[in-house]
Amino acid sequence: MDTHTPTLHGAANAVPSAEADAAMPGACEAVPHGPGERPPGPSGRWWGLAQARAMYRDYLGAVAARHRAYGDICTMRMGVDRTYDLFTPELVREALVDHAEHLVRWERGVEVFQQAFGASVLTTEGPTWQRQRRMLQPAFTPRRVAGYAGLMRAAAAVALDRAVPAGQAEARVDMEALFSRVAMDVILRTLFGHPVEGEAEAAIEATRVLGETAMREMFFPMTLPDWLPLPGKAAKRRALRTLRGLVGGHIARRRAQPDPEAGEDLLARLLALRDEGSGEALSAQEVFDQCMVSFQAGHDTTATALLWWSRLLAEHPDAARRAREEVDAALQGREPGPEDLPRLPWLTATLKEAMRLYPPIPALMSRRTTREITVGGWTLPRGAVLYITPWVLQRDPRWWDAPASFRPERFLPEAPAHPRGAYLPFGVGPRVCIGQHFAMLEMTLVAAMLLQRYELALPLGTPPAEPVLRVALRPKGGLQLWLRRRG
Repeated sequence: MDTHTPTLHGAANAVPSAEADAAMPGACEAVPHGPGERPPGPSGRWWGLAQARAMYRDYLGAVAARHRAYGDICTMRMGVDRTYDLFTPELVREALVDHAEHLVRWERGVEVFQQAFGASVLTTEGPTWQRQRRMLQPAFTPRRVAGYAGLMRAAAAVALDRAVPAGQAEARVDMEALFSRVAMDVILRTLFGHPVEGEAEAAIEATRVLGETAMREMFFPMTLPDWLPLPGKAAKRRALRTLRGLVGGHIARRRAQPDPEAGEDLLARLLALRDEGSGEALSAQEVFDQCMVSFQAGHDTTATALLWWSRLLAEHPDAARRAREEVDAALQGREPGPEDLPRLPWLTATLKEAMRLYPPIPALMSRRTTREITVGGWTLPRGAVLYITPWVLQRDPRWWDAPASFRPERFLPEAPAHPRGAYLPFGVGPRVCIGQHFAMLEMTLVAAMLLQRYELALPLGTPPAEPVLRVALRPKGGLQLWLRRRG
């Protein structure tokens, strides 16, 4: 939740193919350099306009091309900024971990997201972020997250049971709609205890509009007032009213109860949080903002990860069969719980491998240096912007054998460890996603319950996967699968 936000310059259209990634050359030789020299990179003529145009058309393709052309660290001018791509696990960890205290999030990205989601743990910096992170962390420990499992199962059961109409043995199902409904229902139940009729559909549409709006607005140095009669402004206003009304209504009803801090949902825990040092609670605005950001961070990425996972299992029937057999043996027909996760290593590995091949957020929010730092032997000036792109790191043949292939065995407990920083589905460093345990529990429970009910198959004539970057990494044209009831 904390790290999963769109990157600096926004949406890509087509993403480079798996075959192109597999052909990426290996390690780039380090170039000896002296004081004051810069890493190699493309021309900065016209303030990097050519690079900006390439990134707008195909963000991830442009980043991968820079890696091939210039090596593991490259620099370029983008407008008034000097930017640096970091393409190895060591460089990423050196920047995001060793120099974490000298980095802040790129200001324009923060500004855009604060318009919708306020001053939450996603967007704040410095002492405010540290206080919020410290207070929220206990609500997202594995033990606490396990308490949400019943709400997650309830949401998944309703949506999965309805996926194939009663009386039918199979149906062709819009998987994006299915997983969006499941993930949104989970957010509503875990945040507020239960959803109100019609809330999930309204919230799904609102978060979609706000996400797409945010990606467009990041291309401009400022956001024009929302009251202007410009394309997309009316939709943005409606989306904000929908989410703010939904969140505000739930909070108001809870505060009107005799004991608003009672209950097992996240809102009750947010209201009950106290700072260990000062004893202060989250302010009313902070509670509101954390609820708002949960819709985007907790819904979009989880639904996207499950979407790619379902396609990969439909494409790899042997891996799917092994996952079904593991689920059947471990659960014996009962619903899964947090205690079952250690008994589902293959299923967990298929989810992790899906997030390696198709990271839901394939480019992390950029960072700006607040002082001069050294990374990989290069001196990066104060004010530099750093790009970190999991899409490239997680498909690099130096860290991953046959990187374009779906091989869940990479993530089995007995498998050799991959380099730290080569796999970033939840980020790295102090800003690592605070909701990672929540996300893995939700995905594993939903995946197991789906496999208990159905077999997956691609419709004949389905074209090869073509990812498109729109906040999260979606399959172009969506995804439809045959779901066949198991006997």
